[in-house]
Amino acid sequence: MIRQLNHMLERRLPEKRVFLRSDNDTRYLRLSPLTQLAVVFGTSVTIVWMTIATSIILMDAIGSGNLREQANRDLVLFETRLSQLASERDTRAAEAAAAQARFNTALKQISVMQSNLLSSEERVRELETGIDVTQANLRDALKVRDDAIAAQETLAAQVNGTDVSPTGVTSKDMEATVDVLASALSATSAERDAMVVDAHQAVTQAKTLQVELKLMEEKNDRIFSQLEDAMTLSVAPLDKMFRNAGLSTESLIKTVRNAYSGQGGPLTPITFSTSGHLDHDSERANGILDKMDRLNLYRIAAQKAPFALPVKNNFRYTSGFGPRWGRMHEGTDFAAAYGTPIYATADGVVTYAGWQSGYGRLVKIQHEFGIETRYAHQSKLLVKVGQRVSRGEQIGAMGNSGRSTGTHLHYEVRVGGTAVNPMTYIKAANDVF
Repeated sequence: MIRQLNHMLERRLPEKRVFLRSDNDTRYLRLSPLTQLAVVFGTSVTIVWMTIATSIILMDAIGSGNLREQANRDLVLFETRLSQLASERDTRAAEAAAAQARFNTALKQISVMQSNLLSSEERVRELETGIDVTQANLRDALKVRDDAIAAQETLAAQVNGTDVSPTGVTSKDMEATVDVLASALSATSAERDAMVVDAHQAVTQAKTLQVELKLMEEKNDRIFSQLEDAMTLSVAPLDKMFRNAGLSTESLIKTVRNAYSGQGGPLTPITFSTSGHLDHDSERANGILDKMDRLNLYRIAAQKAPFALPVKNNFRYTSGFGPRWGRMHEGTDFAAAYGTPIYATADGVVTYAGWQSGYGRLVKIQHEFGIETRYAHQSKLLVKVGQRVSRGEQIGAMGNSGRSTGTHLHYEVRVGGTAVNPMTYIKAANDVF
């Protein structure tokens, strides 16, 4: 068969001889057509394979460059959005603080006006009582005067022009008595007129205070509305962030409130108003204070849950959460330069810092709400077991230790011991931080 193939190929690939000459001898190698065909085929296959491999390498390099540039652009946009949201959050906090100050000032003014109004009403009641007493005294004085005049006329008729009555009372004494009564009547009338004027002034002042109180209530209502809107805009994004991360907001608030249970200060709810019971404004104030307390608790909880990125330098995602190569990949991989700083994504306590099979150099951090984060394949560790770390604190550097094909960070989030997708928390925080 080989001879037949050589014979068929001789027309296109004639036999070649390669002579090898030495000082003592001359030899040659005979290259049959089939051998030449095998060499040509092997050479062609090698050239084609090298061409394809080179193309794949170039395409991968170009694709990696594009992904890196896209990741850099996304990071810049993320940082810009983060700065804008932080600025907006600070503005909302400043507006809420200013509105709280205006609200406290309005409450003080309303308290003073209510005190003045109560004093005016008490004065009006006192004046009305005085008028009633004066009128009673006046009626008694008029009755006494009428009785004295009748007695005088009776005595005058009895004495028939004499100065002494049968009882021994003279007409001069009767006239003196009448003059005293008339003088007392005049004084009582003057006092009554003065009290009437004072009562009219008190009523006018009370009406003026009522108008001012109405204006103050309208101003207070505007302040309440601004505070309620500010609290709604501040609390809603945080509430949405926790719900998108699959966390129970009520459970979070209960846990944080139990850990921070001190009371007192400007955020203490109002129990009773100046009138001794809760009015509408006090209920609205308590509602605002409750939202401010909820906002504060949310901010504390946000520091204790892993909503931040573990890498702040330029990086690219190389592998996500989910099945990979027939097995479950329980985290997210971030690729960057060797030695890139790695940061804690939330406040917590280091429970493991050392070498672990497969993970290489590994750091485990236990957070609140039963959440644990893991940072694997590091080149060096900067924390130790039992150390308390804060969100954004560096805990190590990126490396290639353990079961790894290149420099990267394997980042895991576990809730109650079960691995969950870390991007759930990172994406949930995009509209807040």
